[in-house]
Amino acid sequence: MRRRTLAGLVPALLALPRLANAQPAYPNRPIRYIVPVATGGGSDMVGRTVCERWSRLLGQNLVVENQGGGGGVIASQNAARSMPDGYTLMQGYVATHGTSPAIRKLPYDPVKDFTPVGMIGTTPNVLVVNPQVPATTVAELIAWLKKNPGRFSYGSSGAGSLTHLAMELLKMQSGVFITHIPYRGIAPAFVDLISGQTQVMMPGLAAALPHIRSGRVRPIAVTGASRHPALNSAPTFAASGLDGFDAQQWYGVVGPAGMPAPIVTRLNETLNTVLKGADLRDKLSAEAVEPMPMTQDQFALYMREDLARWSRLALERKIQLDN
Repeated sequence: MRRRTLAGLVPALLALPRLANAQPAYPNRPIRYIVPVATGGGSDMVGRTVCERWSRLLGQNLVVENQGGGGGVIASQNAARSMPDGYTLMQGYVATHGTSPAIRKLPYDPVKDFTPVGMIGTTPNVLVVNPQVPATTVAELIAWLKKNPGRFSYGSSGAGSLTHLAMELLKMQSGVFITHIPYRGIAPAFVDLISGQTQVMMPGLAAALPHIRSGRVRPIAVTGASRHPALNSAPTFAASGLDGFDAQQWYGVVGPAGMPAPIVTRLNETLNTVLKGADLRDKLSAEAVEPMPMTQDQFALYMREDLARWSRLALERKIQLDN
C-alpha cells in the first residue's frame, strides 16, 4: 500500500516545477502604449484609433500615454528602458527611428534597443510650390531652379525633419541648388510658402491637403509607389522621372529589446487583423495614412532600410546636428 502511494506521488512531484513556471496567458493586464508626441495632432490620432480597436481584440486596455519632448527622444528612452514583457509598447515613427538617428547622436540605439512589433501605415510627402512658381511638373521645377541657382528657398518644419531631408534628397538626385529655411513647425512654414517668402516645400500630405484644395499651393508630385487616393491628380516621383525617390512618414509599433517571441507574434498578428478592418482604413484616411500590415521581420527590415537611407543622405549632404 505504501509502495503504491509513493508511486502515485512521483508524477505529481515531477509536475511541480512546470506548475511553478507556468505563466498566465498574455495579456492579463492593461498595456501601456507610449505615443512620443503631445496630445492632439495626427500621430496621436493614429495611436488612439489603433489602440481602441486593438484593445478589443486583445481583451485588455491599451492605455495611451503621451510623452512629448525632444523630438521623441524622451519617449524612446523610456520605452527602451522598460521591462521587455509586452506591457510597454511605443508608437515609433520616421523621426524616432529614421531621420533623427541619422543626423544627431541620441541616447538610444534605434535598432539594438528595440523590438520591432509591426507596421501601422504610411503617409506620403507631397512636393508643393507657391502658385506663382512657373512649374507644374517635377521636370519643369528642376529646370526652373537650375536656371536660377541660389535665388529661391524652401521651407521645412525644422532642421533634421522629414520635410527637410526629403528636400535635400530631391536636391541630391536632381542637382539643383535651393536654400533651406527651417521653421518651428509646419504651420509657420506654410504661412511663408503661401505668401511667397519661400517657393517650395515637401510636407506630409495630410498637412498640405487643405492648402491644395483651397488653391493656395500647387501640388507637383507625391512620394510612394503609387498615386494617393486623396490626391489622385499628382503623379509619383518615379512617374515624374526620379526613380528610387522615397520619403514617407511611417508609423509602427516597437517595444523594448528582448521581448519574448510568442508575445511579439501575438501582438503582430492581432495588430495586422486590426489594420485590415475597413473602419480603421476610413478613420486613418483623415490623416492620409494608408494601413500597411507587415510581419515582424518585414517591419524590422523596413526600419533598418529607412535608417540607412537617411544616414547615407546625412553623410553625403554633411547634415549633422548637435544635441
